[in-house]
Amino acid sequence: MVTKKKQIKLNNIRLDVRYKDIKNVHLSVYPPTGRVHISAPLRMNINTLRVFAISKLGWIKKQQNKFYNQDRESPRNFISRESHYFFGKRYLLKVMQHKAPAIVDLKHDIMELYIRPNTGVNKKRKILDEWYRKRLKEFVPQIIANYEKQIKVKVEDFGIKKMRTKWGTCNRDAKRIWINLELAKKPKHFTEYIVVHEMVHLLEHIHNKRFVAYMDKFVPNWRLYKEELNQLALGHIKWNY
Repeated sequence: MVTKKKQIKLNNIRLDVRYKDIKNVHLSVYPPTGRVHISAPLRMNINTLRVFAISKLGWIKKQQNKFYNQDRESPRNFISRESHYFFGKRYLLKVMQHKAPAIVDLKHDIMELYIRPNTGVNKKRKILDEWYRKRLKEFVPQIIANYEKQIKVKVEDFGIKKMRTKWGTCNRDAKRIWINLELAKKPKHFTEYIVVHEMVHLLEHIHNKRFVAYMDKFVPNWRLYKEELNQLALGHIKWNY
């Protein structure tokens, strides 16, 4: 697919424009930061797109305000009795020192973190992030294996990484999907929904009627999951506006 990128600025709002070989304009506002994206036909003049964006400015601001006012987790200090989440369940962190490699262990409602003496906050965060990553790497292949035959696609590779504005992405050429590390903290059905969403993108690159029909077929409750996921508390974010 032929693509090219441009930007439109309307006061303090920046709109990322990507020209594609498509027939209609698609406008999206993405959580958690309210990033605005326009997919436009190759033939469409940038000034025409600017007029279109101005006509949608009220809707854009409404969507952004929803994300800006959304509950967010407070910054984590990784100390005992602090709340942490794994697949939607709340655990109280219990930090213990030992002279050995770090260990994370779940016992009932307690998340035990064994670390070496004098381990700093950033190192603790990295230890937990890697633990979350391993748990997702165990879970995601199960979802892929379950849906590959249903969707009739082959996922060649997948990865887990931190993403500020997306829950998942798809590289159609490489047949690779990426999943947001933050999903390890959310209920499992959200991870399943996002994985299927990205797998469907291997069949259909944009959110058109065909894409929606596939989602309705494979995850009938996907609209509910999408709404719930975008309403859940987000990780702590430093705003750069």
